[in-house]
This record gives sequence, C-alpha cells and structure tokens, in this order.
Amino acid sequence: MLLAVKARRMLKSPYLLFLGNTTDPSYAKTAFGLRDWVPERCAGQLRLGAAVDLGLEDLSLEEAAAKGVATLVIGVAPPGGQLPAAWVSTIVAALNLGLDVASGLHTRLSQINEIATAAELNAACLHDVRVPREDYPVANGKRRTGKRLLTVGTDCAVGKKYAALSIFRSMQESGIKSSFRATGQTGILLSGDGVPVDSVIADFISGAAEVLSPDNDADHWDVIEGQGSLFHPAYAGVTTGLIHGSQPDALLLCDEAGKEEIYGYPGFKIPSLKKAMSVYQDVARLTNPDASFVGVAINTASMSEDDALQWLARNSTELELPCVDPFRFGVEPLMSQFMS
Repeated sequence: MLLAVKARRMLKSPYLLFLGNTTDPSYAKTAFGLRDWVPERCAGQLRLGAAVDLGLEDLSLEEAAAKGVATLVIGVAPPGGQLPAAWVSTIVAALNLGLDVASGLHTRLSQINEIATAAELNAACLHDVRVPREDYPVANGKRRTGKRLLTVGTDCAVGKKYAALSIFRSMQESGIKSSFRATGQTGILLSGDGVPVDSVIADFISGAAEVLSPDNDADHWDVIEGQGSLFHPAYAGVTTGLIHGSQPDALLLCDEAGKEEIYGYPGFKIPSLKKAMSVYQDVARLTNPDASFVGVAINTASMSEDDALQWLARNSTELELPCVDPFRFGVEPLMSQFMS
C-alpha cells in the first residue's frame, strides 16, 4: 500500500478499473499500478471482451454502482493516448449511473460533447489527469537545495514508477524526509499531485521539472518518477527534459531482465547496463556535475526466484552497485545511501 502523501487531486474511491478491449498488458500500466499500490481503493474491473485481466472481480457498471463504486478509472493508454470512440458509450453509461470518470489519456473527456453533457446532467466529475494544471517557465538551470533521486530506464515500461514508489515508501518507513514526485498519469492518480510531463510543451519540460522539485531542506529527498528512455526513438525527448530539470543527485537505472529490444521498435537494441549508465550520467551532469548512480532496479518477473537472485547478484558484482528487484525483493540494499 502506498503511504499517504499530500494530495490535491485525489479521486473519490472505490474505483472500477476500465480496461476496454485492450489485450496488451503493457498498455494497462495505470490499471496495474492502481491494483498493486492502492488495492484498497480498487473494487473491481470492467472489461469489454477478452481484455487484460487484473485478477480483480469483474463487475458491470450496474453492479459497481450497487457496491458503492464512486469513480470509473480508465486504466489503459492505447498508443498515442487517444480515447477509442467505441468506449464513449460505456463512459456515458457510467456517468448516468452517478459515477465520476478519471482518465490519463491525451484525449480530454471534457472535450467530448456526449461525455461532457452526461457529466453535467448527472452532476458528475470528469478528471483529465494528463493535463498540466499550470503554465510552466523555461528552466533556469539554477541549483536547488535538497536532494533528488531520479529513476531512468533502458526502455519504457521497465519499472521506473514501481522503483520510485518502493524507495519512497522505504524512506517514509525509515523516517527519511522525502516526497514522491509524480510525472505520469498513474503516479498522479496514486499520489494526488504531480506534473504530466509528456503533456508539457517541449520547451518547458525542464522548467516543469524544476517546479516539481523545488528548494527543500538539505536532508530532504525528492523521489522523482522517471519517464520514457534516452534510448527510445519516440520518447527520448521527454526523458532529456526531465533529467535536465530534475538535476538529480542520485540516478537509479531501471531494466527488465532478458529484454533485448525497445518494445514495439524492432531493430532498436537495448544497450548494456554499463553503456546506459554512462549515457545517462553524461546527460545528467550537464545540469548537476555531481550526478551519479546509486544502483540498478531490475524487473525479474519473467524469472524463477533462484534465477532472479542470481541475475541480480551477477549484475551487482559486475557493476559494483546494488542491484534489486524493488517490487519482488524490496530495496533495502539501496537505503543506506539515502541516510543523512
């Protein structure tokens, strides 16, 4: 369970997680994130056909309303972040039953006439999470007080959010001054606050990252959720802006065991961990000359426990840094580096 944080955009719970007809689990990161980190808020799932299964109770809209569900959360992000037209009728039906609706898509619910009209008629709330809530300045590049950890990845969807949340939770449990800084729709839904950096105009991404992690106490850690990957042909731009604006003191590389190519981009090879760390460190040191890696988080879900532990140990020895699977085995080997 995610520990409480200062929330300004928290949804009414419990939630019904809407998966549409999405069959690819990689597009359902929001639904999986909510299920894994705030299970107490998740009453069930709504699927159209043979969609991704979260292992939650399948509920119709009527059954969900009868159980007291308050918000239908669109738990998937199809390519491009657009809302399929076929889903509009389901969203309207939810609103007509008195449910609020939350979306992390680029398509704004409030700009679809049928949805906006149903929300108004039923006095329901529409939450467009992937919309910046303010105008951000151009980055100034000035160093800020406090300390910052940024999770970065060899690819998208390799565990950057899970690693950041795991470290933040351990910091809270250990009494370390810390804040989780969300940069994507799932993190914002979990914490109630943050900046959807992939919806910020490119020139202002670094400025948004500066605003997200302002001056703080010298012993306070901002744990910043990473986005994209420097090695991704489509999403490297948002990653670069986030790195420069975050000015991380500590970097945590995230990887998926055995993965060889960028997902969905055949021929784009994932670099070795050493190569990835070298590239990331060079980019980070443009705005923080002291940036360095504190470890590696590796998603070993595809491996047996014994194979996973051997994989982590082998990479830790080779890199001379702690290598962990945060969600499976925890982050304890990393934590001494964040103590005052």
